[in-house]
Amino acid sequence: MRLLALIEQPGHVCYRYRVQAYEKWLAARGWTLEAQPIPHSPGGWRRVLRQAAQADGVLLQRKLLSPWWLWMLRKASRRLIYDFDDAMFHRDSNSSKAAESLSRLRRFRATVRVADAITAGNHFLAAQAAAFAPCNRIAMVPTTVDPRLYPQAEHLRTGAETRLVWIGSRSTLPSLDDAHGGLAAAAARLSGIELHVVCDAAPKLAGVKVMLRPWSKATEAADVAAADIGVSWLPDHPWSRGKCGLKVLQYMAAGLPVVANPAGVHSELIQHGRTGLLAATPSEWAEAIVELSTNLSLRRELGAAARQFVERHYGIGLWGPRFAAIVGGEQPQSASAA
Repeated sequence: MRLLALIEQPGHVCYRYRVQAYEKWLAARGWTLEAQPIPHSPGGWRRVLRQAAQADGVLLQRKLLSPWWLWMLRKASRRLIYDFDDAMFHRDSNSSKAAESLSRLRRFRATVRVADAITAGNHFLAAQAAAFAPCNRIAMVPTTVDPRLYPQAEHLRTGAETRLVWIGSRSTLPSLDDAHGGLAAAAARLSGIELHVVCDAAPKLAGVKVMLRPWSKATEAADVAAADIGVSWLPDHPWSRGKCGLKVLQYMAAGLPVVANPAGVHSELIQHGRTGLLAATPSEWAEAIVELSTNLSLRRELGAAARQFVERHYGIGLWGPRFAAIVGGEQPQSASAA
């Protein structure tokens, strides 16, 4: 059986973590996985529709198609699966326009109504899909990581030698501007502390020593594990409620405690005082970073608990069989991600 995944672009992070990661479980059920970028021309669409008609299943990832191409794809597909891990019915937090978008909401509604199965990245997204489609078509499948790929942080540095890390794409770099006040306040109290940014670009944060670690698939896990504390910030915006916390899961898989603001999925993934620290204001951020930087035993304790949390609830081995079952049309038993 063939599964055709229509994706944003080859190597896209959403495809790598939410579909390609489960390839071996798909194969165990007799599926071969083929990925194609979503076309932008009529000619490209005609080619993809021919491929869709020859496949046993088609997975549309994130994209909200025009009514015409959605109708054509639905007509061509024996089984259509929609996978999304962002609040696609809103404009994102970088937009200068209001978050609410009637046109995006209409396309989202049309997509989930015609899909045979919907895999949503968190409970909020699943609830939004349930407003327009039967619940028995919807499954919450979180973004997951393979903890075995992440070396464990050694936690040997203390004080000003402590290393912070942020990982993400260029499009999410503006979130560090929102976290700037807390990072600068921490740097003022711990002169010399570094923020390692694993990305293809580096932010300019006055008062904060930023070290760029160019992202690559081969080195991202090691770059995260080479730090001591992971940091994440979600803007106060409706788009944030759809985020699935990949960077936080990566930190936790490497045994790092996390400092983050209590927004969106952060409050689900981070158990305050057990796997990390939630901090809302610059002074709270500075206090949290200083506490973890100077208290080595606490950092090790929270980091170990964070690793265990990921293994028990967000490990790839837990969700791979469930994803493959959904692709095949089965209704798997629910898995806990709380």
